[in-house]
Amino acid sequence: MTAFLEAMRLVAAPDVLIAIMASAVYGLVVGSLPGLSATMATALLVPVTFYLSPIAAVATIITASAMAIFSGDIPGALMRIPGTPASAAYTDEAYAMTRKGQAELALGAGLWFSAIGGIVGTLSLVLMAPALAEMALSFSTFEYFWLAFLGLMCATLVARSSPIKAIAAMLLGLLFACIGIENPGGVPRFTLGITDLLGGIEPIPALVGVFAVSEVMRAMTTPEPPPLPRRRFGSILAGQWALTKKYQWPMWRGNIVGIIIGVLPGAGADMAAWVSYATAKRFSKEPEKFGTGHPEGLVEAGASNNASLASGWVPSLLFGIPGDTITAIAIGVLYMKGLNPGPTLFTERASSMYALYIIFVLANIIMIPLGIVMIRAASLVLRAPRSAVMPVIVLLCAVGAFATGNNLFSVLLVGLFGIVGFVMERNGYPVAALVLGIVMGTMVEQNFVTSLIKSDGDVLPFFERPVSSVLAAMTIAALLWPAAVWAIRRLRPAEAAR
Repeated sequence: MTAFLEAMRLVAAPDVLIAIMASAVYGLVVGSLPGLSATMATALLVPVTFYLSPIAAVATIITASAMAIFSGDIPGALMRIPGTPASAAYTDEAYAMTRKGQAELALGAGLWFSAIGGIVGTLSLVLMAPALAEMALSFSTFEYFWLAFLGLMCATLVARSSPIKAIAAMLLGLLFACIGIENPGGVPRFTLGITDLLGGIEPIPALVGVFAVSEVMRAMTTPEPPPLPRRRFGSILAGQWALTKKYQWPMWRGNIVGIIIGVLPGAGADMAAWVSYATAKRFSKEPEKFGTGHPEGLVEAGASNNASLASGWVPSLLFGIPGDTITAIAIGVLYMKGLNPGPTLFTERASSMYALYIIFVLANIIMIPLGIVMIRAASLVLRAPRSAVMPVIVLLCAVGAFATGNNLFSVLLVGLFGIVGFVMERNGYPVAALVLGIVMGTMVEQNFVTSLIKSDGDVLPFFERPVSSVLAAMTIAALLWPAAVWAIRRLRPAEAAR
């Protein structure tokens, strides 16, 4: 109890409260700009943390990342341009709701269920840290391979079009992921002699290109759609309690999936959102409504990505193993401020740990009022003419791409992927599956090759470990799902003909 009261005193310090508010506004703004991810938002804060107290420094990382993950939903819902990679999984769904006149419901769901997911993830951090960390440490490269492969198979579940086209788009993404020298063999592949490609294709330029630039190109070739209702947004949270009661099981399932995936090193909010959206569609009673503006996927995926953000701190605090890129940055800040990660941190610096828990909860609580203000400000975009919005989008795409690598080649990549995304969508190929292949490809390859090296080329260890065998069964089932659907569709007409 003494440690908890001391933690309250630490959080109530003026510098900590100012840091929380300032980083919250900063995270909301950066996350809502296409191409500027939550990772970039936290990385840019590191120089600022040099001048802050330890608790204030960590508070800026926690608050900014939580806000950025949520605010990435705003441009996705209003303009079909995900602000962060974690928002890409359900951008089409949120935008479809906006076109139906349900922008408030879509944005409110992103805000409400992100806050709930963040609080539930924080409770998991408090209550289940040792058990979750022990489970994560039991994962070897075999389990990580199947987990990443299972994430790839989500492409067949999230696709509104043919599963075959979804797999083709995913394979194209895997081909792009092969570019560069960042592979276990250390061999340059498909670089065409271009030195800028030796580092591989970054997910951010690809994501910005296929979603944002292709949207601009489509706007140039199509007449302007009927304007959305010219009205001021009503209550952003109206209807959210009804959604909570109606989709409470998807919400809890999203929280659980997010917690489990977040605690796995290297997974993060991106994978949690993809897996949860695919799970929502797979187990939904109304799967045919997905992609047409159905809120169920938003509920589950929104709860999942913020829950994974909090649980990702479990291996970081206990063992110094980053759960994702954001916590990798946070670990550096912790060491810099003398809060060295490890089991002793929970005993020798208990008040500091309680302070981090309080900051997590506080960040997710203030997310609601600040998020409403941000949504109302962003809603002005709906009333702007397309000719004014599209050039600004192109400018933001260029700035975001340049910021990822500090070179002009990333800007060229954005333009290239814009053309690829435009052609794919014209022919019915889902661009989300392409992005999924690029994001997950490196993880699949590295864990596959590393596992083969460990097993001396033997494939049996991929199926012998208990968790690995379960993940393998789930992955193979997802892989065979399109073939099963095709066979059932062929058999039904044959039986009807008899």
